[in-house]
Amino acid sequence: MLPQFVYSTQDFVTDVLQKRETRPPPSKLDSLIRDGWTDRMDRGLFRYHLGDLETRILPGSNGYVAQLNVQRGIERRKPQEILSIQQEFNPSQFNFNKINAEEILFEMMKDTCGGRDVPDDQLPQTCRMVVLINVSPLEFGHCLLVPDPSLCLPQILTRAAVQVGIESVLLSSSPGFRVGFNSLGAFASVNHLHLHGYYLDHELKIESSLVKPLIPEKNFFRIQDFPVGFLLYTESEEVETAARTICEVTDFFVGENIAHNLFLTRGCPPSGQMQTAKEHCLRKGVRIAIWPRTSCFGAKEESAFNVALCELAGHLPFKNKKDFECTTEREVISIVQKYLLPDDELHKLEEQLVKHLLTH
Repeated sequence: MLPQFVYSTQDFVTDVLQKRETRPPPSKLDSLIRDGWTDRMDRGLFRYHLGDLETRILPGSNGYVAQLNVQRGIERRKPQEILSIQQEFNPSQFNFNKINAEEILFEMMKDTCGGRDVPDDQLPQTCRMVVLINVSPLEFGHCLLVPDPSLCLPQILTRAAVQVGIESVLLSSSPGFRVGFNSLGAFASVNHLHLHGYYLDHELKIESSLVKPLIPEKNFFRIQDFPVGFLLYTESEEVETAARTICEVTDFFVGENIAHNLFLTRGCPPSGQMQTAKEHCLRKGVRIAIWPRTSCFGAKEESAFNVALCELAGHLPFKNKKDFECTTEREVISIVQKYLLPDDELHKLEEQLVKHLLTH
């Protein structure tokens, strides 16, 4: 029987700050991930042992967090060949129904009844999320959030998956817990619906980057800093509405065959101007960054680093020591830029997307 984590909105942690002098005690979700993950590492269930990663902050205004993770480049499972953003699930390929059951940490499910006794036939439909280790981890606690694996869903976001992704960030007391998603054509490795979750205890620029309002009533913005994309902000009271809006965006991208990456992190409330030191440290809510990008089909390139969810957010896992030690901010920007939509395409897409969101 799998351990079950049943949570409610009462479990959300709202008093999170970046750069707090004392680290807050781990939440229940943090303890489940950290303890289960460490246990599986001790038992040798990963492809390699992950200790403290050598880390450096690249000089420059973007504050890129570079980490050396040589073994991930060598030991990880060969990525599947992806040919389309709307590629169907293929049961003959690797999927999360084929993993070692000991890789599963727990199931998480939301209690929407407030603890009341409700007949089974009246229970609301909730998303059963299976949390399992990523056997080729990027960082400490790297896990995969898989909505009911038996449904065999392809790697296209659903509202329920987005909602649990946001709620997972709110359930952690750590400002360093991140959740992300790579679409097909945006360096997703497996065509079976999943999100990534992991801890990175370094501040990222995306947590406080300046934004321009696009649809203020939907908390929908354009990211002003490089790499330019879209951003949605939500606090604990508006999670369902935020998940709906995000899926309207990603469904639009899928319909237009546009690859995309998402990164969910604690962040300060959006602003178009410089914040005070106190405002800058606030992490009450969640920022969801969405980057449309050029599609990459075929098997993954295994270069210095692939441009996917964490690289766009400013976290750079390097596969070799020379690149880790020598790559500059300017070189990172040059690599990332190749995968972004040209300015004229992005501007046109923004106009179409805003129009689409305002009619839904």
